[in-house]
Amino acid sequence: MPPVSNPAGISIHPVPGLPEFGPGDDLAAAVADAAPWLADGDVVVVTSKVVSKVEGRLVRVEPGQNREAARQRAIEHETVRVVARRGPLAIVETRQGWVVAAAGIDASNVAQDALVLLPEDGDASARGLRTRLAELTGADVGVVVSDTFGRTWREGLTDVAVGSAGIPALVDHRGAVDAFGNRLETTRVALVDELASAADLVKGKLAGVPVAVVRGLALDRPEPDPGTRPLLRAPADDLFPYGARDLVPARVPAGDQPRRPGELEAVAEAFRVASAALPEFPVVLRYGGEDDGAVDVHLPEGAHLPAAVNLGAVLGVAIVQLHADGWATRWEPVGTPGGSSLVGRLWLADGR
Repeated sequence: MPPVSNPAGISIHPVPGLPEFGPGDDLAAAVADAAPWLADGDVVVVTSKVVSKVEGRLVRVEPGQNREAARQRAIEHETVRVVARRGPLAIVETRQGWVVAAAGIDASNVAQDALVLLPEDGDASARGLRTRLAELTGADVGVVVSDTFGRTWREGLTDVAVGSAGIPALVDHRGAVDAFGNRLETTRVALVDELASAADLVKGKLAGVPVAVVRGLALDRPEPDPGTRPLLRAPADDLFPYGARDLVPARVPAGDQPRRPGELEAVAEAFRVASAALPEFPVVLRYGGEDDGAVDVHLPEGAHLPAAVNLGAVLGVAIVQLHADGWATRWEPVGTPGGSSLVGRLWLADGR
C-alpha cells in the first residue's frame, strides 16, 4: 500500500540528548529514554554509525599506525568487487551488496584511533532495534538505519537506507494510472531512502544528533519483511557494471578458459562496436584460434608506433564491450617475432 500522509502533513523530530555510544551499549534504551513520546506509526531513523559502534563494527588504529593505510586495508577487506578506482578513491561493492565509495568506512565523528565499518547486517540491526523499542515503549514503529552516500553523476551527499524494518523499502506504483490517463510502467519510489534523507535535515552532520523520528505516514507493515534487499539492483539490470576508464585494472582476469558457444561472434561484435566508436583509428584485425578458444589479434601493417597505439585504443574499447556483455577476458601479449603481425591473444570465458 502506498504511504498516506495525514491531513496535518509529515513532521520530522530530532532526538537530542543521546550519549556517545560504544560497543555493547543499549541503543534502544537510550532512544526510548530520550524520546518517551514515540507513538505507533512513527519511523525511527538512526545513523548507521551509532549502530556500528554499539555492535563493535570498529577497526582499531594502533599507536604509530598510519590511519589512512589502515583505512585502505579495511576497504580491501570489506570489498567484494571494485567498480571503479582513481588514485586513492575506490567505488566498491561491499559484502552487504551496497555500491559505495570506500566501502562505506567512516573516519569522521569517531576517535582518531578507530574507523567505523558499515553494520554487518543493517536489516537485522533495524529489526532488533524495532523489537526492543516495542518492548520498552509499547509503540509499533518502523526503523531505518541510514548512511551517507554519494550519487552517480551528481555532486553532493545524501543519506540513504542501509537497513530497515517495519516499513516497505520500495513503494510500487507500476500499473497505476496518473491524472492524465497514463499507466505507470517503471515507477517505484525508494521510500526508506527518502525518509533517511529527510531525517538528516534535522540530524545534521555536525550537531551530534544521530536519531530522528518521522511522523505522519500511514503504512501497511510488509509481511514478510525483506528490509532493504529490494533496493539492490540485480547485476543483469545494471547497465553500468564497469567504468570504461577503470575496467582493465579493476577486472579479475579470467583463469582457465572453458569453451562457450558464441565466442568468435562476441569478439567480432565487440571489435565492430570499437571500430564504430573510434573511426579515426582504422585498425583491421584478423580473428584466429578457433580450435583453442582464443582470438589472435594482429597489427594491420608494420609494427610501428602509430599502428600500435591505434590497435591499443580499439582493443581497450573491445574489452570494455566484452565485459559489458558478460565475458571475462585475458590478454596475452605475444610481440611480433620474425616480423609476424601477431601481437597478442585474447582469451574469453563466461564472466557471469
